[in-house]
Parts: sequence; structure tokens; C-alpha cells
Amino acid sequence: MTDEPVPTAPGPDTRGPHPSPPGAGPGHPRRWWALGALVLSVLVLGFDTTILNIALPTLAAELHLTTGQQQWVIDAFLLTFAAGMLPAGLLGDRFGRRALLITGLGLMLAGSLLGAAAGGPGLLIAARAVMGLGGALIAPLAVAVLPALFGPAERAKAVAAVTGALAAGMPLGPLLGGWLLDHYAWSSVFLVNVPLVALGIAACLWLLPETRDPAAPRVRLLPTLLSVAGLGALIHGVVEGPARGWSDPLVLASLIAAPLLLAALVRAERGRPRPVLDLAMLRDRTFGPFALTGTLVTFVLTGVLFVVPQYLQAVRGHDALAAGIRLMPLMAGLIVAARAAAPLARRFGARAVVATGLAVLAFAAFLGAGTRTDTGYALTASWLGVAGFAVGLVLVPAMDSALGAIGPERSGTGSGLLMTVRQVGGALGVAVLGSVLAQSYVGALPPNAPAGAGESVTAAHALARTDGLPALAAAADTAFTEAMSMVLFVSGCAALLCALLAARLLPDTRQWAA
Repeated sequence: MTDEPVPTAPGPDTRGPHPSPPGAGPGHPRRWWALGALVLSVLVLGFDTTILNIALPTLAAELHLTTGQQQWVIDAFLLTFAAGMLPAGLLGDRFGRRALLITGLGLMLAGSLLGAAAGGPGLLIAARAVMGLGGALIAPLAVAVLPALFGPAERAKAVAAVTGALAAGMPLGPLLGGWLLDHYAWSSVFLVNVPLVALGIAACLWLLPETRDPAAPRVRLLPTLLSVAGLGALIHGVVEGPARGWSDPLVLASLIAAPLLLAALVRAERGRPRPVLDLAMLRDRTFGPFALTGTLVTFVLTGVLFVVPQYLQAVRGHDALAAGIRLMPLMAGLIVAARAAAPLARRFGARAVVATGLAVLAFAAFLGAGTRTDTGYALTASWLGVAGFAVGLVLVPAMDSALGAIGPERSGTGSGLLMTVRQVGGALGVAVLGSVLAQSYVGALPPNAPAGAGESVTAAHALARTDGLPALAAAADTAFTEAMSMVLFVSGCAALLCALLAARLLPDTRQWAA
């Protein structure tokens, strides 16, 4: 079955909900089964973004990775993932969204097999880069096919399912990685993808209809290369900044090159009806504000997932599996919110639900900021659950409102831009909140602490064991807990400010109402 939307004039259209293309929407006989295939695809992508955070120490020991090589194992995925999403959306509009989605799953499968067979750092980094490229196709195109399958009345449920699966996969990564490492060899963190991705490919082939936009222009090489290079440089500079220092020549070169490359991209595409980087979408009064709101929530969520596992493992002394289990309230909150967001938005409007979700997220962050070294797990579980619920309340209506603003004929380009700005927000979350964490941690250490203790709380514990200094371990725990509280306080202030702006500035869209 092929779905060919009717060509429309370029540019976002905010006059109201767009009709579904012929043969799509509520009349599509396999739409809910197809949704299951999409959920499986993005769930695999979700836990692949975080699973190596737990497995990296084991990989470093087994494959003799240096600190720089360990960083590149993470960065290779992030760079290709973030840099590839903009052209992926445009390619899907032109050549077929199902075809490009299946291609992404195939790349994820190939990268997983390559990673499992890696005997050294070079092959491992290459495998992660291939997996990131596959993720760059999966993330936007799994969202892009939704407007062609579901009409406005059902689209919210579909967006909730895909968004919830992608977000829930992130805390699932440490849990799954910890369990696999407790029972199997390190290669299992790659091989676990193989049956899941193979099932996703088969389900997409069998269940998904092909959709494309006949009006999509030819994909030009120069703008595509400029978008990949510009976004890659931006993400590289942001991710490497906290580790290398913001004055490092490589970091400065990346941060200087990024705006120059992106400006060259805008100049090269000026006057074209369908540019790779469509700034007109971000200026749209519906798409832009809701896309930026989703970016802020991703900023906070990624920062939380960066700091809390360290607290659970280094300060509370849990192993990888136990730390992963203790992150589950976050996923539970996301699942509950994914089911509740659509009915709430139908009744109160997306603006009210998004603003409320941001306010609840601020409350959860402020609650978590009260954590001390002797605080029990009950407080951690409570604020993580509330935070997960708040993130779901914001992401589902924000993404659905943004998709509804552009219509199904441009869903590939729009979802590529939507997922790209969210990924940039996630990278900024790790960079900014990671810097706050590092500076606050060093500032909270005793003045007479050994120099190596300032590198991380894990390094301080290693020094304490080696030199027989139990007081150093206790001081490091206190310093890290205070630093985490500062990160959560900053996150809460950002969420509260955004809640006030959302309540005043977001359009009052109600496209969920049939």
C-alpha cells in the first residue's frame, strides 16, 4: 500500500489540523500493529543511547581503552546521531519513509554485530558511529510516518506511544546493561539488539505502508554535507567542552566552526522551497514554541540521567543492575503520563497541559534538590516518579502540536528538525549541567583534599581505598550530593521559568479534539 500525499505550497500551515492522506488515518487497517513496530524500533534506540554508560568501565578493562577512546565510544554515537537527523527527514520525504526507517534499522543491526566482534578501540568506535547513523534515520522517521497512519483524533495516542517508548528506553538502558553484564560477556550489550532489530525490520516490512511526498525536491549534496558538518561540530564542541575544558583548541575550533557551517548552509539554501534546515518552521507560531519546549524538557531529562546513576552507584554503593532498577520510577511516571496526556489535552488544551507539566517538573527537581547523604531511597523514588510523569505531560502534547502544525506531507522534514533540536537540547543538558556538577563538586570538597579527588567522586573513592582515607570517601560523598542538589535546583529553576513562559506564550491549540 502506497500513500502519496497531495503536493502543497511550501512552508508550515497553522490554519488548523491537516487532513490525513487518502488511505491513512482511522481507516488504515493495520495502523495499531504498525504502531507496535514503531514502538519496538524506538525502544531499541532509546536504551542504546544509555546502555554503554553502564558498560563502559567493563569495555575499558576488556579492550584496554584509554580515557580519550572511552569518550569517543560515546561521542561517535552522539555525533552521527545528531548530525544525520536533518537530512534523514528530507530523504524520507523524497525516497520513502518506510524505506529509510528500515535502512536505519539495518544500520543499527550491522553496527551491533560489528560492536560485538570488536577486538580493539578502532572497530568499537566505528561500530558506535554506524549505530548512531542508524539512529539518525530511526528517530525522525518513526515519528514522520504517524500523520500518514493516524488522523488528528488518534494521532495523540500514537505520538504518546512513540515518545514514551523513546524516553522510557533511556532509563531502561542502564537496567538492561547492568543485568547483561552481571550474567554475560560484554558483547551481550550489542548482541541484545540483534533479535529486537531483526523483529523490527520484519514488522516494518509487513505492517508499515510506504509514504513519501512527490513534491519533495532533489536532495543536494553540498547542503547535506554542510548540515552534517555543522551539527556534528556543534555537538562535538558541546559534549567535549566539560571534559577537555572550554578553552581547549579542539573545543574552540568546533564551537567556532559550527555557526559558520550552519550559516553557510542557510546561505546555500536561501530561496529554495524545501531547505534542509527550514528556519521557517522554527519561526512558525505553533511548531517553533512547542519544539523548543520539548527541547528544554530533553535538556532536563538528559541531565537527570547523567547525574542520578552516578549518585546511586558512587554515593549509595549500588551496582549497575541495582542502580538501573532504582531508576524505574522515572519510566513508570513516563508510562502513566503517556496515557493521561491525550485526554487531558483534549479537555484543557495543549498549552495548559504543557505549562502544568513544566511546573510539576520544577517541583520534582526542587524535591530532589533536598537530597542529603543520609536520605533514604523513598525520596529519590518519589521525585523520579514525579519527574517522569511531568516529562510525559510535556513531551506528548508538545510533539503532537508540532507535528499537527506541519501536516503529513512534510512530516519527514519536520520530524527531522524536531528531533534534531531535541538532541541538541540533550547534548546541552549533559554539557551545562555536567559543568555545574563538576564545579560544584570541586567547590564542596575540603581544601586539603588530594588533587586527584577533584576529578570525580569515583576517583576520590579509589584514592580513599588506596591510601586508607575513609574520611576522604565521606567528604566526596557529601560534596557530590551537594553538587547534585545544585544541578537539580538549576534544572528546577529552568523548568519553572519555562512553565511561566509557556502559560503566556504558547498557542492554545486543541487539535486533539476530533
